[in-house]
Amino acid sequence: MYDPSALNFRALLFFIGVFDEQNFSAVARREGVSASMVSRVILQLEDTLGQQLFYRNTRAVIPTEAGRLFIDYARTMTEQLSEARTEMLDRSLEPAGLIRINAPVFFGQRHIAPWLAELSVRYPRLLIELTQTDDYIDPHREASDIIFRIGTLTDSSFHARIFGTQRYHLVASPSYIKKQGRPELPTDLNHHKCLVYKGSSGPNRWLFREPGRSWTHYPVTGLLTSNNAESLLTCALGGMGMVLFPDWLIGDSIKKGELIRLMGGFEAAINTEPQQIAAIYPNARHPPLNVRAIIDYFVEVYGTPLYWQFD
Repeated sequence: MYDPSALNFRALLFFIGVFDEQNFSAVARREGVSASMVSRVILQLEDTLGQQLFYRNTRAVIPTEAGRLFIDYARTMTEQLSEARTEMLDRSLEPAGLIRINAPVFFGQRHIAPWLAELSVRYPRLLIELTQTDDYIDPHREASDIIFRIGTLTDSSFHARIFGTQRYHLVASPSYIKKQGRPELPTDLNHHKCLVYKGSSGPNRWLFREPGRSWTHYPVTGLLTSNNAESLLTCALGGMGMVLFPDWLIGDSIKKGELIRLMGGFEAAINTEPQQIAAIYPNARHPPLNVRAIIDYFVEVYGTPLYWQFD
């Protein structure tokens, strides 16, 4: 007789067990029930599906063609049910234990560390380990649960939650502009004092384009070249020269009027590919509660558009 109730989570687990073991007794011992009960559940499942799932003899239980077809569906259904149960359980739990976060140095100082106090109040049982480095981080080798990364995302073996896209602006202090004037075109940069960031791959390239056009590299000679963005920013604030920096680093100084945006008719960048600000974490169908809680928190904090960005 057709019995829809027979297609339940336990029946699927019994079916998968018998399919793998090809033995009722082995499944019965593992589940702590009688072999006759396992056999009865399988018979009910066969009645529900209207198909024989196993050939039975005294030596083995052999899957039929229908059984081989149904096994993939059974595994998928049990995995989805397990994930649903885990997520429902997580909703009643509180993030706790150690969460290891890795981030670029200055981004971490400006846009992660200031928000950790509130995060700790929200999740008091959470222990936070924050490591900051501008070196390349290999997610497969570093002991990190979440890596904040700025750049072009290419590693498909990790999930990424994108917060937004990094934008660059050419800026200078009011005192510099008063003494040196404003560049109107990228070609004017040859007559201005430029402060250039130099990383492990060499000095940043200064790229400009009019909206809708291709990027063009305009070589500049740095009055000051440094591998420390904070030092370059300090010098720019002091009127020494212009810097081409990302919005998250200079947004606050622009809002305060300490730095002025230049060449507003041009888009600026150091790379032709979009540079995304994202949190990456191991590729898992059901990320750990701690990881989800941290990422959701920073999605809320950063907002849309990102709170440091402007028109």
